[in-house]
Amino acid sequence: MSEHEHGGHDEHGGHDDPAHGPDPLVGVDATDLHAAVAALSAALHGYVDAAVGVRAEFGSREADEDPRILVLESEIGGLNARLYDLLHERLGLHADLTGMSWGEEEHGDADGPRSDAEIDTFHLGFVVGPPPGTSDLSLESVLDVVEQGGADLAQRLVDAGFEVGEWGASRGAAVAFEEDEDDLDDEDGDDVTGRS
Repeated sequence: MSEHEHGGHDEHGGHDDPAHGPDPLVGVDATDLHAAVAALSAALHGYVDAAVGVRAEFGSREADEDPRILVLESEIGGLNARLYDLLHERLGLHADLTGMSWGEEEHGDADGPRSDAEIDTFHLGFVVGPPPGTSDLSLESVLDVVEQGGADLAQRLVDAGFEVGEWGASRGAAVAFEEDEDDLDDEDGDDVTGRS
């Protein structure tokens, strides 16, 4: 979700109550807010304890999928949602408390060029057959549809805050980026479109 869109959770009390108004809000009882933070904190401490225990039993991949870990992650997600709802209901805030960021001292200059370790490629494939019966549509027109979908998806990723350096649509093979371009030249019969 982007720019504080949180589905149907914005209807708590409506936006006409004082919590959502333009005037400063005074006299708010923060007891329930602090209780929600305390419950979330306790759940996070429980998660750390469980993660240490599970990791002592299993490798990292198995630990990621351990039911005990998944249950705690679900619980923490629910507590985060509860805190979001309370902050929204009481203060009118659209709190973005679940995002992650790292300081420059830990991960270098955020505006600098990305290393290969920070960049990955993603592919989405379709197996498409001709329309049933008589139709003016052909498989040649599918690439145009896929390319338009790619443009929409790339824009959604950018709107969500990701950096999309390149994207492409192809027929017959996955799109090759930069270092794979020589391999792409060797592929006969593959139609490729894209943007950088």
